[in-house]
Amino acid sequence: MIRRFIPLAVLLLGLLAALPPQPSAAQTRPPAAAAAATFTELAIESGGKTHKFRVEVAANDADRQRGLMYRREMAADAGMIFDFGYEQPVSMWMANTYIPLDMLFIGADGKVAHVAARTVPESRATVTAGKPVRYVLELNGGTAERLGITAGAQVRHALLGNLR
Repeated sequence: MIRRFIPLAVLLLGLLAALPPQPSAAQTRPPAAAAAATFTELAIESGGKTHKFRVEVAANDADRQRGLMYRREMAADAGMIFDFGYEQPVSMWMANTYIPLDMLFIGADGKVAHVAARTVPESRATVTAGKPVRYVLELNGGTAERLGITAGAQVRHALLGNLR
């Protein structure tokens, strides 16, 4: 009788192994680091106006890999800036990111090279600038359009050494 159930058990184990991994309870709530994050001032000059934000800095591999994953909300004036150390081709994605984001790809000079607007939550499609950049700034989806932030805008932040 047990021999009849072995093929069924193997089939069930195979089906379970094929399922995508589910985030743990700890992954589905904002990480403790997000709740206790250190925010720094960032300004974007565009269209004769200066727009101010409070951003978290992702300057190491662990922070860049996690980014804004698992967050369910973000303040209207908040964001995250990623520093890749030098200009290079950069690819981002939205896996495990639950809120739409605008991604501003920024050169070492602080100029916005490309805006990827309203990226799709939980997508594994890569998002790029099509040219080397040093920084990526993530803001709430629709922010760039609402404020008129486009390629050529000037970003100011301590990382760039140009904060006024």
